[in-house]
Amino acid sequence: MWLPFLGLLLGLSIGWFSPFTVPVEYSKYLSVAILAALDSVLGGLRSAQEEHFDSTIFLTGFFTNILLAGLLAYIGDRIGVDLYLAAVVAFGVRLFNNLAIIRRNLIKK
Repeated sequence: MWLPFLGLLLGLSIGWFSPFTVPVEYSKYLSVAILAALDSVLGGLRSAQEEHFDSTIFLTGFFTNILLAGLLAYIGDRIGVDLYLAAVVAFGVRLFNNLAIIRRNLIKK
């Protein structure tokens, strides 16, 4: 259970101290993709706590969510509508729901 948190901390520290910057025109895509990835990771942690984690479902959901969110942001840019906001709202709600369930599961244990 501690290994995912260690990986998260390692990734955050590498990203924080890295000199890499994202061009402004890609910031919508990256932000939505990161939000989708975090949603998938928290969903995976939740299913691991509930003891029904399946790596195939996790990996396919992880990449599908990222691709769908990026595609939604891209289509929105092409038609001139901020469709990425729909992905932000949807993944944001799921993120907070998963976080609340993880918190409840930790408190019960």
